[in-house]
Amino acid sequence: MNDRRLTRRRCLRGAGVLLALPFLNSAAPRSARAAGSAGPQRMLLISNNLGVLPKPFFPQGSGRDYELSPYLSALSEFRNDFTVFSGLSHPGVVGGHSTENCFLTAARGPTKSGFRNQISLDQFAAEKLGPVTRFPTLNLGVNIDKANRSLAWTRDGVLLPAEDSAPALFRKMFVQGDSAAVQKQLKKLDERGSILDTLLDDTAQFRRDLGRDDKSRLDQYLTSVREIEERLHTAREWELRSKPVTQESPPEDVQDHKLFFEKYDLMLSMARLALESESTRIVTLMVDAFATPAFKLGDNENTTTDYHNLSHHGQADDKVKQLEAADRRQMTLLKKLLQDLASKPDGDARLLDRTMILFGSNMGDANTHDNSNLPILLAGGGLRHGRHLAFKRDHNTPLSNLFVTMLQNMGLETEAFGSSTGTLNEITTGDTP
Repeated sequence: MNDRRLTRRRCLRGAGVLLALPFLNSAAPRSARAAGSAGPQRMLLISNNLGVLPKPFFPQGSGRDYELSPYLSALSEFRNDFTVFSGLSHPGVVGGHSTENCFLTAARGPTKSGFRNQISLDQFAAEKLGPVTRFPTLNLGVNIDKANRSLAWTRDGVLLPAEDSAPALFRKMFVQGDSAAVQKQLKKLDERGSILDTLLDDTAQFRRDLGRDDKSRLDQYLTSVREIEERLHTAREWELRSKPVTQESPPEDVQDHKLFFEKYDLMLSMARLALESESTRIVTLMVDAFATPAFKLGDNENTTTDYHNLSHHGQADDKVKQLEAADRRQMTLLKKLLQDLASKPDGDARLLDRTMILFGSNMGDANTHDNSNLPILLAGGGLRHGRHLAFKRDHNTPLSNLFVTMLQNMGLETEAFGSSTGTLNEITTGDTP
């Protein structure tokens, strides 16, 4: 055999032995190992499920000489560190608010009977990257309805609940338990593993009597079980290692949903800390504006109604004014994030140069429940930025094309994701659409 790498599928065929091995560098994709030699790439994926007002977000011109829009003016000092896109969306992902769980999956027909979501960009990347960090991904939320909304979804279309407690996340990343606590956690992991072993033994006994279709379904299920088994083993390996040390103090939690931007700012800081400490290389953050009540806009100013009601402004001046203020606050937080990442060295580069920050939404215009022409901004990652890439607004380009380019920028070997039809390598080659 010419290719002697230990692929995931090859590992699963030898479940009895290979799944018990610790993670080996030789098991990682060649592209991931090559990317690591030049410094690892990271991703921070942010979505506000009510989006922003489109008119003040999108620039009028295109290309490198475009004029910054009112919202993007807040990011002027980073003009050459981000690209703004128009004319992107997910084909077949329509239905207003029902699309919020599809932003990173591109799963079509979320309002159709029997809809089943599919794997999200973060989980797809984590599968290919392998267990190179303590947490393959971190899935965070602001004011999030954890039981029903998430950016992160498994290959089987199962929701992964978001973490919305900054103190809990801080403890998970940095607080080392004493010996007794570590042993307790190891025992839990071992018990879960033994349950999976029993399940695999039981299913093997009746597989031979199943028909072809049922065998196929069972094989898919067993693959999922074995993947869980592999993750449990990886978790056990990391449990035996010391956690990183940080100079930052444990955060105070923000539980009041009315303090929307305070919580937003806090979770962005936690995301930055996770990436900076190499706790993970992939973070998702769903900003659940839909679940946000009337909230604080400024020191002495609150909105007159909840975020969702504001988004259906019907061009009412008062509501539009409040939404503009909220959108500008989002841009201010994004600016702060870029400043923080730009100020942190990462080898011979800035942390910003090795972190792709995607800011966007499943909503092109929440007022009309429009899911086309999504507001998309990509910053950092060492890409060729500084332009407005304008695609056809009446015949959108798949947003998944950008996702494929992002995956490739992480050094991951893939040619397709979701509904992609190619790549958006304009940000890697400098060509214009």
